[in-house]
Amino acid sequence: MTAGPVVDYQVKDRVATIALDRPEHGNAMTLRLCSELVDAIDRAEADDEVAAVVLTGNGRNFCVGADLEEGFHHGDREPLPEHTAFVERFGTADGVPRDAGGVVTLRMAAMLKPMVAAVNGAAVGGGASMILPADVRVVGESTLVGFVYARRGMLIESAASWFLPRLVGTARATEWVLTGRLLSAGEVVAGGLAGRVVADADVLDTAYAVATEIAGRASTVGVSLSKQLLWSMWAAPSPWDAHLVESRGVYELPGLGDVGEGVAAFLEKRDPAFPLRVPRDYPEYGPRWPGLSRR
Repeated sequence: MTAGPVVDYQVKDRVATIALDRPEHGNAMTLRLCSELVDAIDRAEADDEVAAVVLTGNGRNFCVGADLEEGFHHGDREPLPEHTAFVERFGTADGVPRDAGGVVTLRMAAMLKPMVAAVNGAAVGGGASMILPADVRVVGESTLVGFVYARRGMLIESAASWFLPRLVGTARATEWVLTGRLLSAGEVVAGGLAGRVVADADVLDTAYAVATEIAGRASTVGVSLSKQLLWSMWAAPSPWDAHLVESRGVYELPGLGDVGEGVAAFLEKRDPAFPLRVPRDYPEYGPRWPGLSRR
């Protein structure tokens, strides 16, 4: 077992870096890594001075999927202590232990702060699904992404069956999942899963540039509300659901500090210094999607 933490957490200039830190194992997912990822996301969200998050993997690969040495907990196997502890913490779904990858992706989706995924090397299986709830995805020229579940005898997981078709369309998602083939960086961008391809050496710097632009020039409250609306309104039955929340924000936000500062900064041709912080000033009418727990 790896000594010390397997997820590294750092904060600089209002940007938190969450790095998977099992480079000698390709950052393969274990229950411990998933638990520490949730802890790191909780920590970033609770810190009023964090405005954006960069998610990356230390070493050559972002994440090569589940650690097959740890294996899966199932009905024919005596649960390991790690499995028992994970279930005690995160509960069950319809009476069975929750999928660990889904625990991570659902927590990412509920995150109030924007997350930029810097995808280096391979992102396959659970590693591919992990990048789906990120708000921005940057990939390197040699990055390979693969939803390889069927090639291992498994079904799609980590709630990717919900996220992936909404990002790339049902037809493309179906082809990618049913073939389980590895996708080049160019195909990932052409399919709409990532916004840009950069040189491998520039992946992290590019992700930081995006996160820093958000942290330095955008209202944290405005970003958080907009992010939650963009995600949550996918499932809304009518645009009226969006209109109700947006109307409340348009009515209330001008009376708070960020709108006045944003307008003044624009007129004075300077960078803004927004006073509001999240979670401290996140309004009660703001969505909390998809929720932190639903047992």
